[in-house]
Amino acid sequence: MLYVIVCACPPARGVGELVGLAKERGWDTCVLTTPSARRFVDVEELVALTGHPVRSEYKHPDEPDVLPPADAVIVAPATVNTINKWAAGICDTLALGILVEGIGLGLPIVAVPSSNRAHTSHPAFVENIARLRSWGVTVIWETGGYPVHDRATGSNIAPIPWQAALDAIAVKAESG
Repeated sequence: MLYVIVCACPPARGVGELVGLAKERGWDTCVLTTPSARRFVDVEELVALTGHPVRSEYKHPDEPDVLPPADAVIVAPATVNTINKWAAGICDTLALGILVEGIGLGLPIVAVPSSNRAHTSHPAFVENIARLRSWGVTVIWETGGYPVHDRATGSNIAPIPWQAALDAIAVKAESG
């Protein structure tokens, strides 16, 4: 089971492409969004593609879990906010709770940050990328032709390298 965690930024609109590509590779996929990212995605399309509900919030403890457990996780696009909170161990959203727990469980995790140069130049972000990598997270960042964009570029942002994320999670999942 592949969990795809989606954060709130313009490239989130393309997550259906990642789900389709994952399906072609044999992954059963569940999509989880941050609360803000939910408005960036087509929930009905993702439910139809995955056969699973799209979750954005913690369930009540008395409710059954509607998603099977994850075997691997891709977080794409990952915002600076999510990267920084994740590295600090903050679990104030379901998405962050899954990411923090994933490191603790030793799950294969791939992160693909997406934000502007002003955000990604902040020292905390740079340090937190290094911290996540030191904990075994594969971070696809400024590699393979995936550039950082300038502020206020809106829809002119480079698309997320979905294939690279899937290639990386396949390697991590195979190596166990």
